[in-house]
Amino acid sequence: MAMPVSAARLCLCLAGRTATSLTAGHRRAVSLPARRCYISTSTGSHLQFRLDERTAHSSLDLFKKDTGVIYRMLGLDPSHLQDNPNRFRDWAVVFGDEKIGSGRHYWEVTVKKSQEFRLGVAEALMSREDCVGTNSSSWVFGYAQRKWFAMTSNKIVPVTLVGKPDRVGILLDYDAGLLGLVDVGHRTIIHALRVQFKAPLCPAFGLWDGELLTHSGLEEPEGLK
Repeated sequence: MAMPVSAARLCLCLAGRTATSLTAGHRRAVSLPARRCYISTSTGSHLQFRLDERTAHSSLDLFKKDTGVIYRMLGLDPSHLQDNPNRFRDWAVVFGDEKIGSGRHYWEVTVKKSQEFRLGVAEALMSREDCVGTNSSSWVFGYAQRKWFAMTSNKIVPVTLVGKPDRVGILLDYDAGLLGLVDVGHRTIIHALRVQFKAPLCPAFGLWDGELLTHSGLEEPEGLK
């Protein structure tokens, strides 16, 4: 069943590596468990991706040539879907169809028609039994109950001074270990997570209301650090 944000997701399971959460001049360290290194792949500087239907939970429908996703409270019966080990069966999550193993990449997401979602990246081989943000294999920025937050390993850090823009950007610098939430109007990074990525990543999305529309193949705005 697709479930919204709840206190059950906020348990801490932290040890080992450290990710640094940066927002409004403050730093907070988040420990992450050490993981095995994988062979990485590169997709070039202007990442172009679509949403991967094979990973989409049964409550999610893709549209606009698989660049958009809409949440259906009464989705398809999971038993009617093709048996696919890549599909999320418990959480309303979908991945992008490209793997990222190096380089600096930027994409945007129109969020104005949703009140609850998560945007970010996850390891391509992340467990399909988990939700993005609840484990040490995914890093996301989320919006719920009119508040933004950054999340990994079930650890939530509030993100302030965002409001509810119609569209936001995601900046990923794999080699520098940076994931940023970008204000597309002011061309600034609102909040950043610092992580030592160890495995190929995919763009990742969780959705529990309305719809999201992705925009990839974009040039990175000038001046982002």
